[in-house]
Amino acid sequence: MLSRKFPGGSLKFLAAKSPRNLRRHTAKVLLLDEIDGYEVGQEGDPIALAEMRTLTYRDRKIIAGSTPIFDFGPATRLFDKSDKRIFEVPCPSCDELSEIRWADIKWDEGKPETAHWVCPSNGCVIPENHKAEMVADGRWRATAPEVAGHAGFRINALVSPHFNARWGKLVAEFLEAKKSPETLQTFTNLVLGEPWKTETDDLDEHELFGRREPFGLKAIPAEVMFLTMGVDCQDDRLELVIMGHAKSDIYVLDHRVFYGPIDGESVWQDLDSLLRERWQHPGGGAIGIDSAAIDSGDGGHTDIVNAFTRTRFGRRVVSIKGLGGFSRPFLKRSGTKGQLLWLVGADAVKSQLFNRISRN
Repeated sequence: MLSRKFPGGSLKFLAAKSPRNLRRHTAKVLLLDEIDGYEVGQEGDPIALAEMRTLTYRDRKIIAGSTPIFDFGPATRLFDKSDKRIFEVPCPSCDELSEIRWADIKWDEGKPETAHWVCPSNGCVIPENHKAEMVADGRWRATAPEVAGHAGFRINALVSPHFNARWGKLVAEFLEAKKSPETLQTFTNLVLGEPWKTETDDLDEHELFGRREPFGLKAIPAEVMFLTMGVDCQDDRLELVIMGHAKSDIYVLDHRVFYGPIDGESVWQDLDSLLRERWQHPGGGAIGIDSAAIDSGDGGHTDIVNAFTRTRFGRRVVSIKGLGGFSRPFLKRSGTKGQLLWLVGADAVKSQLFNRISRN
């Protein structure tokens, strides 16, 4: 299924996660799909490894495509080096050609179904029933024509003819997505075809301190549905944070420090007792820790942490290890056989945290 030969050539499908696969083949035409999801391994960048397999052909062709994820990802970098082609459509009213961007989609407040496009050239108000005709008459235009030999194309879902890509439908999705940075990033990436910007302004600690609200384990917000705990391990203590999770908000409910040698028993007994505690919920009944993640990847504490989590894995108490790389998933179970370890995309999590703080 992964290799086909036909008169005049052959077709092979390879996994980007396997450098050995990339080394074994040469190709005149190389197609790379969803490159922002590629992970750099011990042998380097899989995109560069794949491109090396085309060096023997003078007339090679390399085509790379992806939904962009972050603003420094390979899809964004490659587009920035290209002739940067955009898809423009003619305005039915003034005939000026423009790219349909999200900033030019307008609607009446609370009424997504009223969504329309405002021509950026002359302010013409264009309802969606003109979209099919506009797209049919559209064209690609290079915004960096001085670049030769490297064509780049950018397009979004606003020109899609599909029923579920109606402007009103996308506005309704946006209004729901903007409630949290995580869902807003998905909308930005998948619908708008734009990378998520990771750069944020420096946080003012005094401003952040002034934004505190009076909630905690003795005053749990009514919208909290479950609790989680994160634990950091140091030689002389455990530091932990308990968070409450609502539908779109996250509340930091408590921060505690258990002092004592990490290779002793007292700090782990204190932690185990806390994991069993329950607190009154304003909606009635009691609520406890549903899941806990303990960092095992620093300071030589791996065996100690794993010994604690192994017998509590059924209670969703797990060992975690942070990994660099913004394209990594937030949380992923380790593929190593027999390991009860979860890998954390630390850079991606930190980026989302800063975006959440800066937007609230």
